[in-house]
Amino acid sequence: MSRLQLRRWRLLARQPRGVLGLALLALLALPLAAGTDCPCPEPELCRPIRHRPHFEVFVFDVGQKTWKSYDWSQITTVAAFGKYDSELMCYAHSKGARVVLKGDVSLKDIIDPGFRASWIAQKLNLAKIQHMDGINLDIEQEVNCSSPEYDALTALVKETTDSFHREIEGSQVTFDVAWSPNNIDRRCYNYTGIADACDFLFVMSYDEQSQIWSECIAAANAPYNQTLTGYNDYIKMGINPKKLVMGVPWYGYDYTCLNLSEDHVCTIAKVPFRGAPCSDAAGRQVPYRLIMKQINSSISGNQWDQDQQAPYYNYKDPAGHFHQVWYDNPQSISLKATYIQNYGLRGIGMWNANCLDYSGDAVAKQQAEEMWEVLKPKLFQR
Repeated sequence: MSRLQLRRWRLLARQPRGVLGLALLALLALPLAAGTDCPCPEPELCRPIRHRPHFEVFVFDVGQKTWKSYDWSQITTVAAFGKYDSELMCYAHSKGARVVLKGDVSLKDIIDPGFRASWIAQKLNLAKIQHMDGINLDIEQEVNCSSPEYDALTALVKETTDSFHREIEGSQVTFDVAWSPNNIDRRCYNYTGIADACDFLFVMSYDEQSQIWSECIAAANAPYNQTLTGYNDYIKMGINPKKLVMGVPWYGYDYTCLNLSEDHVCTIAKVPFRGAPCSDAAGRQVPYRLIMKQINSSISGNQWDQDQQAPYYNYKDPAGHFHQVWYDNPQSISLKATYIQNYGLRGIGMWNANCLDYSGDAVAKQQAEEMWEVLKPKLFQR
């Protein structure tokens, strides 16, 4: 980014308010003269992607250069949640895949229509400068059903979508939602209104133990029946399945067991979250690549829970404490992915693509290929 662009965006970051502030934002939101130079080897690679794939494979990337090892034969969208990487943008465009911004904002602020307009102008201009193809709205904040934020959030999504579609041809605006619409983590959103307002919802079918209301024991990150119940509930609300992309986890949770019974029940510490007495905050997130390295040294070997349709294993740390690790693998993901075919969802995606081992080691290479392969139901062709 040039010094001129940097100065302009520092001004934008201050989020000026009022009539004068909005006038300044309108000026700053104007396209930079003769563009923003294209960083790609071919100028056409800076043009927005217009193609609408029949099946969406939505990838979250959190930075560095692991994207060079992704399976680009499948990817349709990359949500760039790391530092801006022009090389990634150019390469994705060469493969016909969109690259979209991350969008997050304080819900208290967006009650003000003027603030919403300024925030959207900032993101839209950033997308133009960086030759991006849209934005993924990742707003996972509490909302009370009767609060002004409830309607303001829906308005933000609609106004963002209208602005991007108008200004960037073929652009995509998406919104991340919890695994279920039933007030998960105190997020009361107008799900049908938001789904209507944007291109599609990315359903985060993971962190499903964020609120544990029963026994405080370790459990699957994305248990099969619970996950599919969430999709059923979204569809029962009247949301078109083609507006839903299934998000799966490429990571798991490592829980320290206060007690580990002979039948593998791991009692965990009580860590409350948003009203629930226990949560997955008692554990820590672990990427798939580390899980695969640890299984062989575990005390249990790989185990399969028939009720939750998920793998797990137990291990003992150097201090003598027992741990239980729950995760997803090709077997558990493929079971859930069958739902996509049966109910006609728009596609699949993951959090996040950086979680695999792309070192080139033969075993790791096979494990990564299997995780990519299971993403796309064979019924669909791009």
